[in-house]
Amino acid sequence: MLISEKLLLSYGAEIEDLDPSYVIFTEGSKPKYYYQIMEGRIKLNHYDDEGKELILAILSKGLSVCELLLFIDQQYPVNAVAFEQTRVIRLPKNRFVQLLDDHPQISRDINKFLSERLYHKYIMLENNASLRPEVRIKGVLGYQKSFSSDQSRFSFEVPLTRQQIASITALRVETVIRTIKKLEKENFLKIINRKIHI
Repeated sequence: MLISEKLLLSYGAEIEDLDPSYVIFTEGSKPKYYYQIMEGRIKLNHYDDEGKELILAILSKGLSVCELLLFIDQQYPVNAVAFEQTRVIRLPKNRFVQLLDDHPQISRDINKFLSERLYHKYIMLENNASLRPEVRIKGVLGYQKSFSSDQSRFSFEVPLTRQQIASITALRVETVIRTIKKLEKENFLKIINRKIHI
């Protein structure tokens, strides 16, 4: 958890329960709140000119949602959509800034978190430029695992379906399925109850 729920509530945060497919914010809108996931998952996506969905990330419990945009005067470049029944805690931007001013350690923790996220995002983007599907998929799986506190082998259950991995990597689903089987044979990942573990 980035910021304790108790502290957020003391600054006037509200808890919201969101149904699956609920749109939290849309591409082009201005950031007004700090969002932190209490339960469930949120996907960040974008639609290309042909209406094809590109999933950029799937965020889970304890993560914040596009908090970096609260520090600059820019519009959201993505949509945020509840992926399943989700509970978030949201704090107005001005109160979030006040919280950081009052608690410099939290500000440093957020800077560290943002730096780690950007580092892993660069690695994933570099891998996604590869023509080799296994490099793209390893990049996405590594990025997802980077949010986990347990980095031991096969400890992380990837919260993505094969279709979602295809959307993130711009690969065909069939290619993703075939490549995941290959990566399992190479002992890069394990399939347990049809779920990918890295």
